[in-house]
Amino acid sequence: MTSWRIERLGRRGDGVAISTAGQALAPLTLPGEEIEGEALDGRIAAPRILAPSPDRVKPVCSHYRACGGCSLMHASEGFTTNWKRQVVETALAARDLPAPIKGVHVSPPRSRRRAVLSGRRTKKGALLGFHARASDVITDLSDCHLLRPQIMDALPLLRQIVVAGASRAAELTITVIAGPAGLDVAVTGGKPMDPALFQNLAALAEQGDLARLDWDGQSITRRTPALPMGRAMVVPPPAAFLQATAEGEAALLAALRSFTQGAGRIVDLFAGCGTFSLPLAQSASVHAVEGLAAPLQALDAGWRAAPGLNRVTTQIRDLARNPLLPDELSAFDAIVIDPPRAGAEAQMHEIAASGVPKIAFVACDPVNFSRDARILADAGYTLTQLFVVDQFRWSPHVETVAEFILR
Repeated sequence: MTSWRIERLGRRGDGVAISTAGQALAPLTLPGEEIEGEALDGRIAAPRILAPSPDRVKPVCSHYRACGGCSLMHASEGFTTNWKRQVVETALAARDLPAPIKGVHVSPPRSRRRAVLSGRRTKKGALLGFHARASDVITDLSDCHLLRPQIMDALPLLRQIVVAGASRAAELTITVIAGPAGLDVAVTGGKPMDPALFQNLAALAEQGDLARLDWDGQSITRRTPALPMGRAMVVPPPAAFLQATAEGEAALLAALRSFTQGAGRIVDLFAGCGTFSLPLAQSASVHAVEGLAAPLQALDAGWRAAPGLNRVTTQIRDLARNPLLPDELSAFDAIVIDPPRAGAEAQMHEIAASGVPKIAFVACDPVNFSRDARILADAGYTLTQLFVVDQFRWSPHVETVAEFILR
């Protein structure tokens, strides 16, 4: 059996193990630990801990070793917070950029309000949960320290929905959003809708705290699944993207308000349903740009029904293929941008040439963020402050919100 030492954690949270045999990745390990195990294709699937790190703690979840929803629950909160801070610092340093981190926000346990679960019908009922690590096997949840209690309480009902609407050969994808009106549930991959299935699903929806059940695009709605966004109430399309926790969203929004203070006209790129556009409209006019029509329709309806907001306009545009150009951007005092994980390289080149004095940048991948930040820096923008926001505790995922000022 080969002995290894964990040198550091990689970007995905696996330990980078070093030995005379070379280098391999070892899951569920921490820097400084001595382990043993055999590597296959560069990975030690079942490392045995010989000398544990002082930062190692007992995972609080009984599903931890099997479930792929978390990968860092064996580390102390202090270690994880510092490690995520270092991930951001390292990514920026690789681009010769400063990391003026002003704080780190960590969302509390049992605060995840949006989750994407997998469901499969079995001979005895249904499996419902997250996939096991590097596997298509579903870890059946009985408890979860990530999800809001409102979602956990609905798991028995969601299993009944899987039994009612899944074929034995297919896996369902179930997006669950916990809101004030109840759960907003969207299911894809199920049996085709027919009158009998509709009646069965409608009866199940009546039993639980479901505001809406959407079945592959067909909605069974009991209550309007509206969510607060600033002073507005927005009814998002089924399975809409939202910030994972209300606490994380509040941390991001507080930073954006600070970064855009004094701006009279703001453009919000990759605006979604209005998570940032509508709260920012309390102090400025906002132009919201998004590639999909349905989120912008929800945003616009929410704005029209909300009292006391400044003007909000919307524009459907694929910003990856057709970014806003400098002459379109130059009319604004500040830009808010929250791109997908791949970042916004094409749009960033146009922003860099726009001369807009303030950029507020929300990012969910430090490496791609640092690439885009370098584009701004080369055009004369200074990264003045940023915050690390950890909405996905016990995972390697990390978000940042940053301020850039044109010199």
